[in-house]
Amino acid sequence: HFPKADVTEYIQSWEGVRCAIMQGGQGDIKHWAFNDPVKREKPYDQTPPSPEEYGRLSTRVVELHPVTVMQNARTSGGGVVTGVPTKAITVGPVQTWQAEKVSIWQAGTHDNPFGMRLTTLMIGKKITDSSVPMSLLANHPNVQFNFYRAGIGSCTAEMH
Repeated sequence: HFPKADVTEYIQSWEGVRCAIMQGGQGDIKHWAFNDPVKREKPYDQTPPSPEEYGRLSTRVVELHPVTVMQNARTSGGGVVTGVPTKAITVGPVQTWQAEKVSIWQAGTHDNPFGMRLTTLMIGKKITDSSVPMSLLANHPNVQFNFYRAGIGSCTAEMH
């Protein structure tokens, strides 16, 4: 979370290097590396960007989706929403696709059982939709999911 940073040097650092594995996880909003769904405001108030358009995004400063802010408060901020930054720097799809392999760890703490299954199915079946940013990894030639068995959980509704 360094929202005042200039990303130019970071983007240039990708030139002439090899990224063997990009390691990441999945958020509640189905993001990777804070590549959240875009805000539903013009020009995306009626339709989200196409997977191809979203895939052209590079490293950038982003405004975090409210669900991402809540998740960070829950998992990393002791529940204090006001202590969580609302902006972050994300490695974009452009840089992600430069990695030879994308490795996603699903431990069951940063997403729910349904969400983990949803994106795994979408990537496996090559169903892409920028409203579910993780699904765009279906366009990467080498994605590996790693599940913590105890964290997979159940999709049974349990109202408390």
